[in-house]
Amino acid sequence: MAAILARAGATAAASGSLPKSTGRRRRNAVIVAAATGTGQAMPQEGALERPAWSGETPLSRLVGALIAFKPLYSLMKLASREVIIRTAEKWNIPWREMTKKVLESDVYEVFERIRDPKLVYPDYYLSPFHAYDEGNLSWLAAAEAEPATMSIAKRAIPEATSIEEAKKLSRQNPIRWVHANGEATGLPSDSFDLVSLAYVCHECPARAITVLVKEAFRVLRPGGTIALTDNSPKSKVLQELSPVLFTLMKSTEPFLDEYYMLDLEETMRQVGFANVCSILTDPRHRTVTATVPY
Repeated sequence: MAAILARAGATAAASGSLPKSTGRRRRNAVIVAAATGTGQAMPQEGALERPAWSGETPLSRLVGALIAFKPLYSLMKLASREVIIRTAEKWNIPWREMTKKVLESDVYEVFERIRDPKLVYPDYYLSPFHAYDEGNLSWLAAAEAEPATMSIAKRAIPEATSIEEAKKLSRQNPIRWVHANGEATGLPSDSFDLVSLAYVCHECPARAITVLVKEAFRVLRPGGTIALTDNSPKSKVLQELSPVLFTLMKSTEPFLDEYYMLDLEETMRQVGFANVCSILTDPRHRTVTATVPY
């Protein structure tokens, strides 16, 4: 399988091949629901196109005003981190221990070996993010990435086996890590069969999402597939979040409103993708796929 895995301004590339698709065009997005596992309820769509607490609604503006009040914002950041860490530890994910292990490792030396010192990060990537004052470029954010990912997986699929089990699966193709801007990877055109962006788009402004999709279209071969997994604006769970939870979430996600207001499927069509399909993959998230025409 060939893939580019992008994380809001950084990419990782792997090489290989996938069977070619038929390339038949379908203009309309298909919205369906997928089961999340044995015994799990089917993910449900809410009654709205997007949560009432997002976009330009009065409720969204009220939440924005609360977040803009600095003393309250500082308390929100602390509360958000506490909720996230407590939830992970409730599921027996040793968040603090895992973070400490990374920060005390040789990760700094490893980064110096693979980083591109000439890389210029987009302005939006340097903003405070996820309750990190330095944004996602901080070492604390990097150290907490693994326990955060484990927590997301446990919430989405509670009956799933451990990530350690997944790590035992052998890889047929080696991975080549590339430190690059997701909007301008520098990778050759028409060279990949699959581009996957997981939980990236909601962390970017709308202008960046559009450029990421254009870059994916450029590097994919005819018949290649893009797969975007992220929050679903139509998720019943997200639309029915309590005021406390959605306020805390918005306080750590500065581009969430732009993400929910963007018609992602139509953006992909305008770039040139065909066969656009959107599916709820768990109660909170969707996966949108599309192909490059032949």
